[in-house]
Amino acid sequence: MSTFPDVFSLAGETALITGGGTGLGLGMARCFVAAGAHVVLVGRRESELRSAARELGSSASIIAHDITEFDKAAALIERAADRAGCPITILVNNAGFHVKKLAVDTSPAEFNSILQTHVVAAHALSAAALPRMIERKYGNILFTASMASLFGIPMVVAYAAAKSAYLGMVRTLASEVSPHGVRVNAIAPGWIESPIFRQVMSTDPERQRKVLGRTPIGRFGTSEEIGWAAVYLCSQAAGFVTGAVLPVDGGASIGF
Repeated sequence: MSTFPDVFSLAGETALITGGGTGLGLGMARCFVAAGAHVVLVGRRESELRSAARELGSSASIIAHDITEFDKAAALIERAADRAGCPITILVNNAGFHVKKLAVDTSPAEFNSILQTHVVAAHALSAAALPRMIERKYGNILFTASMASLFGIPMVVAYAAAKSAYLGMVRTLASEVSPHGVRVNAIAPGWIESPIFRQVMSTDPERQRKVLGRTPIGRFGTSEEIGWAAVYLCSQAAGFVTGAVLPVDGGASIGF
């Protein structure tokens, strides 16, 4: 029987986190490092990756890379393993963006761009990471879903489609690879504090009132609260959890 706190430890794990230089990705990286993992942060903006790595110290490596270069997904997994000095045991599909427009004003090109970054890139990286995980009979893949995966949010139709697609990917992948010792799960964050988020909310008090009004805990979350949930899902403590979508949202998905 595993003992506390060892059951929550990520010692010996190596996590590749896309979009790892800022926001939720960096919050997860902080918690993974605190739990004993080495992290490889992947993103397009090298300056932000370097800043994050300086904060995280020797337990972090960085790779500047565009994940929509799908034909380079396998090379990225190998490069990350070489950079860390050990195989990738955790893949966090976190990178993404959204276009805030009404559905009727969202162009096919904008819609497709979001699907390419969120859905196609996540599939390419998962497909590239899985063979080694299956061979070792061990690994975790984690997707950053969203409240937009769970209920309707205006002005983000492409983002909602992409994040909803994650739920199908999680369930299908889990059913395929869990017999081989690889678990696949998702976190659906609620509204999380960040400098940009605070700026947006400060100029839209009605939106802030609406969000907090449907969040039973009555506050916004922090990126570290998402990070600790990610640590749990990738640790032995969640060893019998696969194909799950965990809302970390202060109750927003059940609030009225």
